[in-house]
Amino acid sequence: AASRGSLTPSGILAALVVSFLSIACGFRGFILLIFYQIGTLVTKFKSNTKEKLDGTAATSARSGEQVLACSIIGVTCALAHAYFYGKEKSIDFNFDPQESILACAIIAHYAACLGDTLSSELGMLSKRSPVLISSPMKRVPHGTNGGVTPLGFFVSAVGGALIGLGAATLDFITALEVNFVAYVVYGIVCGVVGSTIDSFLGATLQVTYFDERTQLVQHSGHSQLKHVSGADVLSNVQVNLVSTLLTTAIGPMIAPIIFDLTSS
Repeated sequence: AASRGSLTPSGILAALVVSFLSIACGFRGFILLIFYQIGTLVTKFKSNTKEKLDGTAATSARSGEQVLACSIIGVTCALAHAYFYGKEKSIDFNFDPQESILACAIIAHYAACLGDTLSSELGMLSKRSPVLISSPMKRVPHGTNGGVTPLGFFVSAVGGALIGLGAATLDFITALEVNFVAYVVYGIVCGVVGSTIDSFLGATLQVTYFDERTQLVQHSGHSQLKHVSGADVLSNVQVNLVSTLLTTAIGPMIAPIIFDLTSS
């Protein structure tokens, strides 16, 4: 990670700690690694093009704070599952509802994280100008916090599906009973929900400026920059943390419905 420039020294330390704790809790801990590997690939994808749109895109190495924002809630759920219930079990809301809630919370967390990462990193490359999610009639520059495109929503669903599929595969490998369709559909829903929440927070509580001289989006500014959207209340890390926390809470509430509807 250091050689690829994807993590700062503090990011490497944080990643090692959360990876160890996550995997120590069970095989589902590898969901964190699935998220990290795919997230790193899409962050690096067409990075030169992104740098021409977003003035902060060149700073792609993740700090310890950024790593924790995208993992601490999931790791906490994994630790709680290991402490209270021990060995991982099949997701079954009829026989093991509490264990299933925590398992689905872990999936929801990483589906939201990857869905938002793909939406941000690949949605920025859409040929269609984004609209502000809180004001759908307002066109905004690529890279604007809260700017959304059809491509962005689609790839957020793909990100959630990849986490759902990854979680199902990991459970299948450990000989747990798995409903692949339920896992994937659940991942898709959480990926889109997480990305949407992140976009609303970004559009309203995270500031975006536009530098007309360089034609780049900036996320901190001065009097010479044009204000595009949002109030300077939350940082990007805080938006990520809040959106994943909300999705992690919402996901297990809808999970029983999805798993019931997709059961054979």
